[in-house]
Amino acid sequence: MSSLAQRQAELVAALTSGAPVPAGFDIRLVEIARVALLRKRAGEVARFWPALAGSFGRSWIREWSAWAATRPTQGSLRDGWDLARELRARNALPETAVDELTAREKTLRYDGRSAPRPRRLAALRRLVIR
Repeated sequence: MSSLAQRQAELVAALTSGAPVPAGFDIRLVEIARVALLRKRAGEVARFWPALAGSFGRSWIREWSAWAATRPTQGSLRDGWDLARELRARNALPETAVDELTAREKTLRYDGRSAPRPRRLAALRRLVIR
């Protein structure tokens, strides 16, 4: 990997995964950008998971950022799903978000590693209902 590519990868890791800020970069400015990216991700996840985000009210961005600070994005749908599952495992998922997660898991299959896929049963049910 070239020196420039390596420095870029180090900067991206600092912005998205909680890695140390590479030498030569202003730590304060990188932190400002990192926080802005977390806020942006929180908004994107909230669009896919409105009940999850809404259940935290004003503390949503704080809750999201604490969870996401060291996790690079897997996409808004997957990020929200992973957070909801982790909260459910700790019995910390609010009831409205439980309903949202349950509804999502009825129609999509997600193993935590690859992109969610429609469940066959749900697709068959849609065909039969029509």
